[in-house]
Amino acid sequence: MSSLAVSTTVDQQIVLHQFTPRHSVQARALLGWSREDLARHAGVGVDAVQRFESHQEVDDAIRIALAFRLEHEGLVFFPGFAPGWGMSGRRSPTPQADAEPGRRSLIARLLGSTSSNTPHPNGA
Repeated sequence: MSSLAVSTTVDQQIVLHQFTPRHSVQARALLGWSREDLARHAGVGVDAVQRFESHQEVDDAIRIALAFRLEHEGLVFFPGFAPGWGMSGRRSPTPQADAEPGRRSLIARLLGSTSSNTPHPNGA
């Protein structure tokens, strides 16, 4: 098994244990996103976001897609703490490239493969 595969597996396990339904709600509030916005940007159904945020069972893939998409926006998650902005937090609107998530591969959606040249407020 390559180190990249191990790293990805470890990252996914960390996400599954650190990212909570409360984090999702708080992250959406920080971004000003509705459930519909998060679902569209993460490439999952609105009902999946609703189930997750209501502490109901969802597939690990949905939880990972939500967490990775929010992390792509610059948010970081730690157990017991509200989400915060990471060192590379974008804090800017998402490009319209995410408007059609169904046209992107699952990996691209999970990794949020949009790029942004938007300058950061802190100069980072």
